[in-house]
Amino acid sequence: MKNILSISFLVCVIASLNPFQFASAVEILNVETETGTTKVSIGGYAKVDLRHVNGDIAHQDYWVANFPGGRPIETSHTEFNVRESRFNIKVTHGEVSGLVEVDYYGGGGNEVVSNSSNPRLRHFYINYKNWMVGQNWSTFMSLAALPEALDFGGPHVGEVFVRQTQVRYTAGPWQFAIENPETSGDGDTGVPLSAVGLSGEQADPDEATPDLIGRYNMKGKWGELSFSLLARIIDQGGLDETVVAGNIAGRIYVFEKDDIRFQVSAGDPGRYVAAGLTPDVVTNPETDELEVESTVAYTLAYRHFWAPGLRSTAFYGTAETDILERDRAHWGVNLINAITNRLDVGAEVGNYSISDEGIDDIDSNYFQISTMFKF
Repeated sequence: MKNILSISFLVCVIASLNPFQFASAVEILNVETETGTTKVSIGGYAKVDLRHVNGDIAHQDYWVANFPGGRPIETSHTEFNVRESRFNIKVTHGEVSGLVEVDYYGGGGNEVVSNSSNPRLRHFYINYKNWMVGQNWSTFMSLAALPEALDFGGPHVGEVFVRQTQVRYTAGPWQFAIENPETSGDGDTGVPLSAVGLSGEQADPDEATPDLIGRYNMKGKWGELSFSLLARIIDQGGLDETVVAGNIAGRIYVFEKDDIRFQVSAGDPGRYVAAGLTPDVVTNPETDELEVESTVAYTLAYRHFWAPGLRSTAFYGTAETDILERDRAHWGVNLINAITNRLDVGAEVGNYSISDEGIDDIDSNYFQISTMFKF
């Protein structure tokens, strides 16, 4: 018991000082017990961003596929930010492991005095043999296809990007999951307003069937590919439809160290694709009826190594919707240098543009300098 309290105290102290990621964890405990080996590791990164946004679209810490402000806003804004930084703890006992991770995009604070930001839960899941249960990246999402970008997440506008609670089974290259159902656009937010979680009107009365996802993975010296299929029931506002969407994604190695990363999504993915672009269901302006919105989205990125540790990525992502005719895109180019094997510095320039039906084309350019210390 004394050892457990000591470890908990150490982890809490470290968590209060630094946030970070999975990639290069530090083992802080490895002990043999009567029931097996117990390991505890901590990981994550500290990231500092300096970002300037200039143009017709209001400043954001990072671009997603939304329309910040909902109208053109003449912008010239510079901000310093550490909120992407993160911290995780992983505990392994035999064949069972659990991981929890937070970053600091949980809201709160201001830039007047303290710049305090609240922690935000990212991951909290358990692995046992072929099973994973808990909050994790959606099985519909390919991590390998995400470009290396300084803008947090890169071209969200063309990406599958969802974290949620799920039950996943992996059998060789196959993965099958049931994941948390949530329909946006019907007025129900799914946001718990009390300590007991969702209750009353916040709990959507019609979400009875989990989202179903199947995925096939291919991997070799050439790179990796994934083929994913999403099926879910939309039973809101008088609708009762089974909708599907597909995603093809991958990372292909070229030359000695370079790679091409891509993904293409089509169908009725709704909230799963191009975060903030469109709700799952929308009101058709021609009929004034509620309908399921369809989306086509893709990203393409090329990463080139100029020298060991010195690399650049050029990326582009875009998405279009069928009913509301939203059309948005994001491109960027960066140069990142590994000062040490744990410390990166880099600069990135890019552009986010909106060409929706009924508005004049608008865009904002951004320039970002970042430093990241990986733990």
